[in-house]
Amino acid sequence: MLLVLLGGALVTKTDSGAGCGQSFPLCHGQVIPDELLFETIVELSHRVVSAVAGILVLILSVWSWRAIGHKRETNFLAILAFFFLMLQALLGAGAVVWGHSDVILALHFGISLISFAAVLLLTLLIFEVDRKFNAELIVIDKRMRYHAYGLMTYIFVVVYSGAFVRHTNSSLACPDWPFCVNSQWNTLPLNPSQWFQMGHRMAAAFIFIWICYLAYIAYRDYKHQKVIYYGWMIAFGLVLGQVVTGALVVITRLNLVLALSHALIISLLFGLLSYFLLLMSRAKVNSKKKDE
Repeated sequence: MLLVLLGGALVTKTDSGAGCGQSFPLCHGQVIPDELLFETIVELSHRVVSAVAGILVLILSVWSWRAIGHKRETNFLAILAFFFLMLQALLGAGAVVWGHSDVILALHFGISLISFAAVLLLTLLIFEVDRKFNAELIVIDKRMRYHAYGLMTYIFVVVYSGAFVRHTNSSLACPDWPFCVNSQWNTLPLNPSQWFQMGHRMAAAFIFIWICYLAYIAYRDYKHQKVIYYGWMIAFGLVLGQVVTGALVVITRLNLVLALSHALIISLLFGLLSYFLLLMSRAKVNSKKKDE
């Protein structure tokens, strides 16, 4: 699933979406085209990886139902993983055959992200990670839960804004960092592309501030619950890496390795926060059982 995510990002960042023309599932009407240009190789490779991932996720979903269907979250996660992976594939196919607006294309990465998170959580259930730190004993207060729910929702919106920036070719609309022109506070964006870019930067900056605050709460109040404490410390490290790679992408004028690292880090952060939501859900259920 990580390869699907990074492959989609690679297709977008190298403008390889039309590498197979308007042909789907074939590439230029052939299984393997006679002329293999770079864009064709990138697009065709992404299709193959996505197809293999679809088969594997389907197998994993059915197998999970049969093997660990007694666990409360299994069926929901299995359906979520397969449904959103298929939705991502159909959206990609539609974009190739009929074309889509930038507004629709920007959904592509976010949809893949949901499927990735569902597969990750299924993996953690299969390996019984919760038993390694007695998840049934975890207590998370309402303030932390509300912050986590809000943060996850907000991150999804910011991820969409980042994808929208890429699909509208606004990534270098502001050639300076952190501000748009010559790093001046008083210089407002001059066109829609610059507004898109700066809007995404400001939204991402708020994620950094928000996670810093939650990491501070975890440091102050959750040292006795190691999975929460270390989890938020890791989240802080990831969001810091996200900010740094985002800045370097602009400074290096869209270096491909840095751009893919930017996509990888946000995927890992989203997966980590998804696990927090699972823990919070279980903590809430455990609390109700104790009350009963």
